[in-house]
Amino acid sequence: MTRPVPPPDPPPLRRRSLLAATGGVMSALGPVVLSFTAAGRADAAVPGTPPPAVIVAVRVWPARDYTRVTIESDRPLDARHNLIEAPHRLTVDIDGLELDAALREIVGQVQPDDPYIQGVRAGQFQPRVVRIVFDLKQPVRPEQFTLAPVQPYKHRLILDLYPTEEIDPLLTLVREREQANERAARALQDALSDFIARIERRNGAGAAPLPPVAQRAPAPAVVPMTPAPPTPPAPPTEAERETVQRLVIVAIDPGHGGEDPGAIGPTGLREKDVVLAIALELRERLNAVAGMRAMLTREGDHFVPLHERVRKARRVQADLFVSLHADAFMRREARGASVFALSTGGATSAAARWMAERENAADRVGGVNMRRVRDPQIVRAMLDMSTTAQIKDSLVLGREVLGRLDRIGELHKAEVEQAGFAVLKAPDIPSILVETAFISNPQEEKRLRDPAFRRQLAGAIAAGIRRYFAKRPPLARTRQLG
Repeated sequence: MTRPVPPPDPPPLRRRSLLAATGGVMSALGPVVLSFTAAGRADAAVPGTPPPAVIVAVRVWPARDYTRVTIESDRPLDARHNLIEAPHRLTVDIDGLELDAALREIVGQVQPDDPYIQGVRAGQFQPRVVRIVFDLKQPVRPEQFTLAPVQPYKHRLILDLYPTEEIDPLLTLVREREQANERAARALQDALSDFIARIERRNGAGAAPLPPVAQRAPAPAVVPMTPAPPTPPAPPTEAERETVQRLVIVAIDPGHGGEDPGAIGPTGLREKDVVLAIALELRERLNAVAGMRAMLTREGDHFVPLHERVRKARRVQADLFVSLHADAFMRREARGASVFALSTGGATSAAARWMAERENAADRVGGVNMRRVRDPQIVRAMLDMSTTAQIKDSLVLGREVLGRLDRIGELHKAEVEQAGFAVLKAPDIPSILVETAFISNPQEEKRLRDPAFRRQLAGAIAAGIRRYFAKRPPLARTRQLG
């Protein structure tokens, strides 16, 4: 199934210039409303008062896990928020600010299928105080924090909207599998009914033959949308509890996402889009294997911290963890696929060490709320518990995948390399990181744009995973549902 890579958005710097130039250009999606009071007119400057902060850009990243709102400015912003019920709303008051065209862009950033935000309103609440009101689809648990400038970004005020109850990922996997089986059964029944109807019409007196399938109007394309708002699921049934014990679960980790685009190719192709397209294809292939189910650490364009990717894999007690990337390198001529396993010591090459340092910096760009990581020491300790057995199994898995990638294209290194990738540090899950190609190489960027090549990559990785399990069947696990 062809999965096109979404067209790239303008890079952050170009996009911020565009926002400044367009001024009052905006659009409203769904039931979004913009309002502002007469106080929104700029007041006369008070002597000795610093000028208001300048908004560089606003961005909204909806996802089933959480929705992130980013307000980027030329200086740090001081804000406070408040939850209101009946109906559910969230107000955010930002000091030292005048309502301007760039801030009004937040109206057009809200998508109709956002799981949490119904609409947004912005107004000049008081002189130098802007109030933003988010109309909510359900109760949320907001988290607010700020980020210092890094790479292309200036100061960022972040507001993350989480569901009040976290979804059980194992139960979600089981129910998705049941729904897929039901859809397959219905499709088979529909095809059989169609076949029988065609035979009956062909044999019926005076019945006009059905047009060939190829001449029928194609079904409308199904556009993937952000998942519906998460609701508390029904308790698991006994059959579901038995099913989850038999599943082989593979955690697929599309790198980067949201505020972190990853590497960007010469013509603007973004790593985060490429690896998500490959991950979705890989999930389909693994889900087609009897008794196997794939879990994605992100299903859309949003940021997931490195430690959270590891935690998601551990929450579903995954049997394998595969992180997908398409990195850039200092030399544009660098090319070919690579596979990495964890190293608790030094990296196997200078290039491996450089790439690990680059990937481990993703949290700084994507934006991590350190207050949410209540004890960074505990997180670091958990990420340093990897065992010799885990690394040994990871190397076996890596060699199987590398051997399959060798059949569809050039390899950057013929052996599995090792380095201290933070995302590979699940202590009890064999984990590899696959660099599918160098997006910084013009020829490889062109190949990564090709859906056929992405399908080949997904097929090679899936074949390597199946060969690994054929040689090393997973150990029995006692998984606990919600």
